[in-house]
Amino acid sequence: MALKHVLEVLDLLDDGAASGQRVVDLFAGFEHVTASTTTVTGEKGSTDFIRIEIAGTEGKKTGGPAETTGIIGRLGGLGARPTRIGFVSDGDGAAAAISSAYKLAEMSTRGDRLPGDVIVTTHVCPDAPTRPHQPVEFMDSPVDILAMNTHEVVDEMDVILSIDTTKGNRVVNHRGVAISAPVKQGYILKYSEDLLRILETVSGQPAQALPISTQDITPYGNGVYHINSILQPAVAAEVPVVGVAITAQSAVPGSATGASHEVDIALATRFVIEVAKEVGAGTCEVVDEPEFESLVSMYGSMKHLSTLPKA
Repeated sequence: MALKHVLEVLDLLDDGAASGQRVVDLFAGFEHVTASTTTVTGEKGSTDFIRIEIAGTEGKKTGGPAETTGIIGRLGGLGARPTRIGFVSDGDGAAAAISSAYKLAEMSTRGDRLPGDVIVTTHVCPDAPTRPHQPVEFMDSPVDILAMNTHEVVDEMDVILSIDTTKGNRVVNHRGVAISAPVKQGYILKYSEDLLRILETVSGQPAQALPISTQDITPYGNGVYHINSILQPAVAAEVPVVGVAITAQSAVPGSATGASHEVDIALATRFVIEVAKEVGAGTCEVVDEPEFESLVSMYGSMKHLSTLPKA
């Protein structure tokens, strides 16, 4: 059960001494799994980036043809110490991403290996800053979005699932998980029927959609409103990016403590694992590629939306 893994990971991260090395140590001894951490320092402090790779039976790491699923845990920080004590709501994305890697690692030791490789990236910072945002305060990050994308968006990823707490808004009034439309090279594309099917299967409820705007797929730092950083990986990636939002019925600050719901984190974990199974097996179409190519042919590239304005 994914909930067991979520509880262990939350216990590991809910601490002022949480670090990338602690997470790497969690994966020591797992066959077919490699984990590493890198500390990066910015103007507002430092954070530990984490990369965990779970090799598939037919994945690229062994020369196979199966596609690679990228799972990114997006966040500013796990905690806002010393101004706030404890694990903040914003940390759910990291918890879900690491939990998915932990579950996949244990599955691999029991013979349940996925066809494709899975690459999980996120970062660990127990003392991140906060910043003003409407309608509720957000967590900030010690490093900028360029550093995050550099360490979290990996070239080998064929599909990216970006998990992020998305509770600080009034457009999603549902507790659980909602998914965005796929974003590829500046285009917001139609929802994937396969992803909607998988979400309904793992949640037992009608699929919930995360509304996004053009502003959300532009880079931070351009002065426009973003619902949050859930789609910032799309700024750096050539491949499809889908936001996996952990949501609430009320507007909850990202810097709020005591606001994480273990069952919702587990739902996000189970969803991305099931998607990874099907991506590697070739049974999940995230983007209708012929239609995407037709859009580019008719309307041209939209990659300029991934760049900062010249002026």
